[in-house]
Amino acid sequence: MGWRNRLEEAAKSKPLFVTIYATVIVGVLVSSFYVFSAIYSPNNSSSSSSSFFSSTSSSSSSSSSLSTEADHDHEHDQPSTSTQPPLLPPSILEPPRTTKMPSLDHFRLSKELVQQRVKHNIIIVTFGNYAFMDFIITWVHHLTHLQLSNFLVGAMDTKLLEALYWKGIPVFDMGSHMSTIDVGWGSPTFHKMGREKVILIDAILPYGFELLMCDTDMVWLKNPLPYLARYPEADVLTSSDQVVPTVVDDRLDIWQQVGAAYNIGIFHWRPTDSAKKLAKEWKEMLLADEKIWDQNGFNDLVHRKLGPSVDEESGLAYAYDGNLKLGVLPASIFCSGHTYFVQAMYQQLRLEPYAVHTTFQYAGTDGKRHRLREAMVFYDPPEYFDAPGGFLSFKPSIPKSLILDGEHNIESHFSLVNYQVKQIRTALAIASLLNRTLVMPPLWCRLDRLWFSHPGVLEGSMTRQPFICPLDHVFEVNIMLKELPEEYGHGIHIREYSFFDNPLLPKKVKDSWLEVHLCEEGSQGCALNNTNRPGVLRLPKRSNEETFKTVFSSFKDVKVIQFSSMQDAFLGFMDKASHIYYDMYWDEKPDWKPIPPQRPEDDHPPT
Repeated sequence: MGWRNRLEEAAKSKPLFVTIYATVIVGVLVSSFYVFSAIYSPNNSSSSSSSFFSSTSSSSSSSSSLSTEADHDHEHDQPSTSTQPPLLPPSILEPPRTTKMPSLDHFRLSKELVQQRVKHNIIIVTFGNYAFMDFIITWVHHLTHLQLSNFLVGAMDTKLLEALYWKGIPVFDMGSHMSTIDVGWGSPTFHKMGREKVILIDAILPYGFELLMCDTDMVWLKNPLPYLARYPEADVLTSSDQVVPTVVDDRLDIWQQVGAAYNIGIFHWRPTDSAKKLAKEWKEMLLADEKIWDQNGFNDLVHRKLGPSVDEESGLAYAYDGNLKLGVLPASIFCSGHTYFVQAMYQQLRLEPYAVHTTFQYAGTDGKRHRLREAMVFYDPPEYFDAPGGFLSFKPSIPKSLILDGEHNIESHFSLVNYQVKQIRTALAIASLLNRTLVMPPLWCRLDRLWFSHPGVLEGSMTRQPFICPLDHVFEVNIMLKELPEEYGHGIHIREYSFFDNPLLPKKVKDSWLEVHLCEEGSQGCALNNTNRPGVLRLPKRSNEETFKTVFSSFKDVKVIQFSSMQDAFLGFMDKASHIYYDMYWDEKPDWKPIPPQRPEDDHPPT
C-alpha cells in the first residue's frame, strides 16, 4: 500500500517521478531475485569450483574463474594494506568435482601441465613437503589476494599432493618421495631439497616460460610481475642477504656494493640461452657433489665472472660466463628476515615491500612461522583465533630508563630484556593457573642477535636502537611450542604480540574482554571481585594461587583477560617444592653481569 500511495502522489505531481519510482521497484525486485537465486541455487558451489587437472579446457576455465573470483572477492571486502591477510577466495578451497583421485601420472611435470597455468609467459613456482603445508597455503593465499593465478606448487610427497589437490590448489608431483616431516635446515634431506629445486629450474626453462622460483618460507605482499618486467634484458634477477642498503628507492641494488650472498629463495629466470646454460651447469655441479649447498653453488658460478655493468641505467651486470645478464633485487623491498623484521628498512625508506623471506632467524620452522604471525602475514585457520580457555595478556610497563637511557651495550641490553623476561615468567605462571593462552607482549631490544660476532648492530644497516625484536631473538620459540611429557607440567600455549590487531580475529573475541587492574591490598576500592565498572576488575597485588583460581573461576567465559601489569601480580604456587628441571630462562645468579670473559680460560661455551 505504501508504494502504491507514493506512486499515486508522484503521478499527481510530475509524470517523470512515475518512471523513477517504477525503475527503483523493478531494480529492487530483480536484485532480490538474483541474490536469493545465487544463495539457494543447489549448483552454486559446484559451478564455481573445478579440478585443475580434469582437462586442459576445464583447467583454463578454472584459471579464469580463479582470477575473476579473486578480483571480485577482494575488490571491496579486503583491507587495502598488503600486510593484512584476507581470507582465501572460496574457489581455492573448493574441492574438485571429481570424487576419485587421479593417478600420479596425471600430476607429472610437463610443458602442457605448466602451460595451463602460465599467463603472460610467466609461471610462479614453489615446492615443499607436507611439513610445510600451512606455509604453502599462506603462499597461495597471498598470490590469490594479489589476483595472481599463474602459479604451481611442486609436491615432494604424495600426502601433500593429495591435500593440495583436494583443496583445488594447482599441484604437480616432483617424484621426490620425501618424508612428510620437517627436515631441518642444513640436514642431508635439506640439501636434497635444494638439489630438487635446481633440477626443477633446469626442467622448466626449456619449456620457454619465464620462471619466478620461490621458497615456501616467503610470502608475496605486492604483485612482483610489473617490477620484474621493468628489466626485460635480465636473464636472472636474484634476491640477496644484503643488510646494508645500496639504494634508497626501488631500483635494483648496486651490484658493485652488494657484498652479501645472493639468496636463491626468491629469483626470476628468463628462458635465455645463458640462463639455461647456468641452470644446467648448476644442476650438474650439485649432482656431482652432494656436499655442495645449492646456494653456495649458485654464488660460485655467478661470481665466476662478475662485471662489467650492462649499461649505465639498468643496474644489470654481466656474470657467470660473461654473457648472462644479472640483477640484484633491492633488499629493502624484496626483504630478508633482517631487513624486514629487524631493520624495517622498507618503512624507513617509505617503500612498499614486495616480499619477505624468513631468513636471519632462529628457532627453525617454528621461528619462521612465528615471525610471519607477528607481521600478520601468516594464514591461520579460525580455531587459532579462538583458543579453548581463552587468552591472557598484559601491559609490560617498562621504565623509560631501561629503554632509552645510557649507552646501548651488553649490560643495558641485558637489563632491558631481563626485566621483560621476568614479567613474562609471571604471566606464564598465571596463564598456566587459569588454563589460558598467553599473548606475548612486544619485546624491546637494544642489540641485535646474530650467529657471528658483531658490534651490537650491523654497521651500515638501518637498525634503530632500541627496536621491537622478534620473539626468537630472546626465546627458543621451537622449544616453547614443543609438546613435552606430562611430567614437565601443564603445557602453556602462546600467541604473537600482534594477535589482537590481526583482522582475522573474530568479533566474539574482540567483544569479550576483562581488564584487571592491580592495586595495593587494603587501599580504597581494592577488594576481591570489586568490579567498579563493567569489564574492569580490581585485584590485590601478590595474590596467591588459591585467590587466582577462586576469583577468575567466575570469568571462564570471558575470551580475553588483560592485566594492567605483571609487577607483583602473583605471590607463587602453593605446591610443595619437589624435583626442579633446570631452566636457564628463570635462573638468576647474584651479582652476575653480562660481561664477556676476559681470558680464554674463562670462556665456557654451552655444551
